[in-house]
Amino acid sequence: MTETREYTVEGMSCAHCESAVAEEVSAVAAVEDLTVDASAGTLQVTGPAAGLDDDAVLAAVAEAGYTARRAA
Repeated sequence: MTETREYTVEGMSCAHCESAVAEEVSAVAAVEDLTVDASAGTLQVTGPAAGLDDDAVLAAVAEAGYTARRAA
């Protein structure tokens, strides 16, 4: 079963920011698709429900230089 999770990302302001986050998060195991929106400050990640790891996604966002949290 596939699941989409949304995260709030702080500090993104441009397409370069989106690219940096996308590059790091796309390398996380189980991430099949993602959408980054700097103007909304959001990241949506899609993958198998059993395989998505919030901590790994948050660490990847941090590696890109931003702070994130899972949206409620």
